[in-house]
Amino acid sequence: MSSRSGSPGAGPAAGPAAGAGAARVSSPPGRLLRLSAVPGCEQHRTNDVLLLRPEPRATQATRSENAHVVFFPGDIQNFHQEMALQPDASPWLSFSLERVALVLGARFPGRHVWLVRPSRLHLHKFSCYSNFVSCDLFGAPKHSPDYGAVRHLRALLGNAMKRAAIAEPLPPLVGASVPAPLPTGFSLILVGFSKGCVVLNQMVHELASARTDPELRQFLDSTSDMYWLDGGHPGTGDTWVTDKQVLGELASSGVAVHAHVTPYEVCDPARAWVGREHRCFVKTLKELGARISQNLHFEDEPACIGNHFRVIEEF
Repeated sequence: MSSRSGSPGAGPAAGPAAGAGAARVSSPPGRLLRLSAVPGCEQHRTNDVLLLRPEPRATQATRSENAHVVFFPGDIQNFHQEMALQPDASPWLSFSLERVALVLGARFPGRHVWLVRPSRLHLHKFSCYSNFVSCDLFGAPKHSPDYGAVRHLRALLGNAMKRAAIAEPLPPLVGASVPAPLPTGFSLILVGFSKGCVVLNQMVHELASARTDPELRQFLDSTSDMYWLDGGHPGTGDTWVTDKQVLGELASSGVAVHAHVTPYEVCDPARAWVGREHRCFVKTLKELGARISQNLHFEDEPACIGNHFRVIEEF
């Protein structure tokens, strides 16, 4: 979310053992797995990750061992048990990581769904994705072309796949000029919600440099879709990518871009830059010939934080 005073918060990372929150959200047994402190491109850069495995009864037409979705949550979202302990967060338990995993599993049947928890939560309220992008105490980002978000995600997902005993995990990054092949049929969809969109934005800023690395280019080429869901953060700009040269890299990548917003973010007169940046993002990508779709949800309803969250269910 975008307002420091109005954003609800998520609790710290103390947390139960793997899968402990699953029973509270009526998850099918064995499908949810919580992985703690998974390292990325450096051992000290770790994130907790939640995995929802594909429905075992999924048909061969929709189920693939190597199809994956990665979701980056917003400020309030945390594991179910942690949210239940936080007065500001408990009203929003229906959007805990476990529940959102189930929503995404239904939205993308047959895929492994990974939810990446930010590495730090300031004041129990503000998600800080400092392993992916330089940010201040409240999680407002400072984007750069070479912070390492793409490399961190590539390594994080590979290590998480190994921890989860995925049959054919991503090979490790070794700096080879001729990279090891990715798993057969590997494909990736990236989804950011609210504050989580800062990770997608940072990856877009890194596209030009990351493509010069054969291993990272191979990983990026496997990404079919990127979803921005009502992006917002507590800064006063850079909520959406607006640099034409940077967006040119996204357009030329062939990735399908999906921008889903609500009046809560793009129609707030107190933060008018969010709507302007969103319009610039969409307009520029269209002019550059990108594969882009846009949706304004709940247009005829009052702007509210409830609808901000509901975009997760509606996109």
